[in-house]
Amino acid sequence: MIIQFKENVTPDTQKAFAAKFSRLNKQVLTAGSRMAVTELNHCEFSDHEASAIDKIVTDTPPYVLASRLFHPEDTVIRLPHSVIGGPAFTLMAGPCSVESEEHIRHMARVAREGGATVLRGGAFKPRTSPYSFQGLGEEGLRYLREAADENGMDVITEVMDETHVPLVAKYADVLQIGARNMQNFSLLKAVGKTRIPVALKRGMAASIDDLLNASEYIASGGNHNIMLIERGIRTFDHKYTRNTFDVAAVPVLQKLTHYPVLVDPSHAAGVWDLVAPLACAGTAAGASGMIVEIHDRPEEAMSDGPQALKPDTYLRMVRRISALRQLMETWEG
Repeated sequence: MIIQFKENVTPDTQKAFAAKFSRLNKQVLTAGSRMAVTELNHCEFSDHEASAIDKIVTDTPPYVLASRLFHPEDTVIRLPHSVIGGPAFTLMAGPCSVESEEHIRHMARVAREGGATVLRGGAFKPRTSPYSFQGLGEEGLRYLREAADENGMDVITEVMDETHVPLVAKYADVLQIGARNMQNFSLLKAVGKTRIPVALKRGMAASIDDLLNASEYIASGGNHNIMLIERGIRTFDHKYTRNTFDVAAVPVLQKLTHYPVLVDPSHAAGVWDLVAPLACAGTAAGASGMIVEIHDRPEEAMSDGPQALKPDTYLRMVRRISALRQLMETWEG
């Protein structure tokens, strides 16, 4: 149940409502003039209580905190060098893995040249094979942080395990939850206890409701600085692309939730020459930004080389996206 109070309702009145629901052993969530009561579809109100209520919504999704019914205004996340959400379009770029200090510094300069304000790079890598490169650990985090600081950028990097959260939080501006961990509920609860923004990637076989319910685990811990990333899902056809890019997920999610929605065309495509077209598709669909992989020598990359853009290809893609966004602004005018 979501209660929309009238504009003149005082905080004391809202506290009285919260106390009423607490006596019923229900969890109460508040956002401005709205109050959500979990697992409650009907309640009797006195005439005095009813006079304070503008509207009651009983048909609510399980992801109450993520829902626009409860929080209609867009969430805007502000980092030291970036704004994510609202009218902003945020570009995140970097290699799949932090391979060396010199390399990540070079890639940071390339990413920044293209307009990226967030540097990506994995220090802990979840790989399909246990024998593949697993990342440099804290050493990689340090290289990533230093490279970002040199170029006036923020850092997004993946955290794989709840025990890693304090360590990664020392270096990152955004904690990324990868597709394989989207329903790692212990990890979601752990990042929910921080106040560091979280980028939650859609699982490889996850529905949109699955993604939003996963975000609720983070938000229920008190961390509402959440962004969602569409990175493609597995379907019956994966011969030509690594995943199927669900471009419709962008406007659908924007209709359902107030969290910023970004796209990851690199993981959706799996091959470099399809990244730019998918990036344009995500931009045209109205995404709040994107995260892409770049590498100057993708054939030598320690992970995901086939989908990484070379610097010149990355810069051309960015120019196309910029031109597309300018065109879209004329449509809105």
